[in-house]
Amino acid sequence: MTTLRVVVDQIVAPVAGGVGRYSEELTRELIASAPAGCDVEGIVSAVPKEKIDLLESKLPGLATLHRTTLPRRELSAAWQLGIVAPGTANGMVHAPGLLAPLNRHDRINDGNQIVVTIHDTLAWSHPSSLTPMSVAWQKAMVKRARKHADAIVVPTHAVADELRDIVDLGDRVRVIGGAAATTLTIPTDADGRARTLELPSEYLVSVGSLDPRRGITELITGLGRPGAPDLPLLIVGTDSWGDVTLAQVADEAGLPEGRVRALGFLDDADLAVVLDRATAFVYPSLAEGFGLPLVEAFRFGTPVIHSDVPALVEVGGGAGVVVESGAKGYADRLIATINDVIGDSERLSRLRILGMDREQAFSWRDSAERVWQLHAEI
Repeated sequence: MTTLRVVVDQIVAPVAGGVGRYSEELTRELIASAPAGCDVEGIVSAVPKEKIDLLESKLPGLATLHRTTLPRRELSAAWQLGIVAPGTANGMVHAPGLLAPLNRHDRINDGNQIVVTIHDTLAWSHPSSLTPMSVAWQKAMVKRARKHADAIVVPTHAVADELRDIVDLGDRVRVIGGAAATTLTIPTDADGRARTLELPSEYLVSVGSLDPRRGITELITGLGRPGAPDLPLLIVGTDSWGDVTLAQVADEAGLPEGRVRALGFLDDADLAVVLDRATAFVYPSLAEGFGLPLVEAFRFGTPVIHSDVPALVEVGGGAGVVVESGAKGYADRLIATINDVIGDSERLSRLRILGMDREQAFSWRDSAERVWQLHAEI
């Protein structure tokens, strides 16, 4: 029996985030698509039994779950220093993030191999979007990956290009993207959820926070300009960044109270309803590694408007409308594009079709099969 051991700790981390969702979806599909004679095991930190039970329920078919002796924070620090418990890194190890038992190993004679995943380069390009501790840890783990990883998975060619300017990883980088969650579907109680969420009949929706690299401030500022569309803006995310709130930014833009509203973090059923009923999805982000929100909006045929960040252009594949972000006047260009799109019924219809077609290019099954193939080729 050939075994692939996946680091699944992020799935039950206090803040699972995008890497947690990616880890869960990919691992579940790795189990489902395992070739004959292969199985999948998990590696997790010293979490409580209830989290072990949660992992096993989320990942049916997982052959074994290896629980390390160290809690998550201590395990993260130990692996950063190259301190790896005996047996942890044996065989084929796949890390859906940078948390990995990276150390010297013998791939040729012992068959041991380690693959890690780098989702973005924010630690270098936008360190203020992360905590100082996270920046330091990510940079340290990338250095270890340069020395010890047999392959490095990235979600887009854009990230591969960015990494090339940061660290020499040779020819070990492989591009394997993600997909929308399998659970992101319209629920049977969609109307009730829409009422609970107080969704307007028409609205713009975006995802993110007031973190400057998200571009949400520019979008809100543009909505306060003369000639901007008189549509509410709903934000899937928090209503503040540091000491700044959405209400403050909207007020400074001259928008009335309630015109911009944060929905908080939504479960998949609520998110599906919000995306499905939106007039348009606007993603003004200034730095991304993949751009999953675009794929999620495409699933429901929601017209998409996004920035010209390379990863978003790559993921969008021409199915969304691209807005130049690099020069002055970004807020005005966003609003002009929104006006052009929502004012053209034929264009809206065309974008809906293009989006749903583009979403079909992203599949967790395809991602998992490519991971299996990668490990077979190493």
